[in-house]
Amino acid sequence: MTTVSLKILTIDDMALIEEFEKQGVWLFKYRSYLPLIIIFAGTILYLRIEIYPGTFFIEETPLEKYYEILCLLLSLAGLAIRVFTVGYTPKNTSGRNTKEQLADKLNTTGIYSIVRHPLYLGNFLMWLGVAALTGNLWFIFLFCLVYWLYYERIMFAEEQFLRKKFGDVYLAWAMRVPPFIPKFSYYKKPTLTFSWKKVFKQEKNGLAALFLIFFLLDASGEMIDNHRKFNYIFVVGSISSLIMYAVLKYLKRQTKFLNEDDR
Repeated sequence: MTTVSLKILTIDDMALIEEFEKQGVWLFKYRSYLPLIIIFAGTILYLRIEIYPGTFFIEETPLEKYYEILCLLLSLAGLAIRVFTVGYTPKNTSGRNTKEQLADKLNTTGIYSIVRHPLYLGNFLMWLGVAALTGNLWFIFLFCLVYWLYYERIMFAEEQFLRKKFGDVYLAWAMRVPPFIPKFSYYKKPTLTFSWKKVFKQEKNGLAALFLIFFLLDASGEMIDNHRKFNYIFVVGSISSLIMYAVLKYLKRQTKFLNEDDR
């Protein structure tokens, strides 16, 4: 009787694992849509605060501008994690592909020596800054919960893919390195040099998107209040990052300047 129960439990466990992996693969393909949902919901809440200032205790106070800058710095910290990650990785790893999992090599040094999913950690901080800009604690909490449930499946599917491809090498690394909260004492120097060209090719969208989101939210709030006291950090950042985006887009499409072997 015990043996039968164990077999049933094993079958159930395998079915659950397969279901988690299937969900993760599906969510992986559509993970770029989650920020759009966050932006849409966050915009509604942000504009509500502008219309009803009493819902956020620092609205229309001198602290408001400092809070906005703090939110921006949080988002930029997430982008910095992505930049650090991408800059030290080889070709066909840590990419923006959405069709299928892709990994020619297993990254185990640099930031991957302290956390298994640094890009998703970076994404979390980037969009946490946007969510925090609403000043709504319930929305911030809901964002954290939804992000965790959404990306937990994706991380599970990725790890299943890596385990099947790299076997014991992956298991040894995964048993030592935490999945999401970095363990800085485990840090190992990257084996590759830092590549700004790969960063410019792969992460050119992030900086422009962040500054543009912060600027548009700030500008819409000011217009609702019939003010024109725009946050000029957002204005200058948006213009500068959009110009840089256009230049990098041109270089990527029309030249080979950003191309590197194996990166």
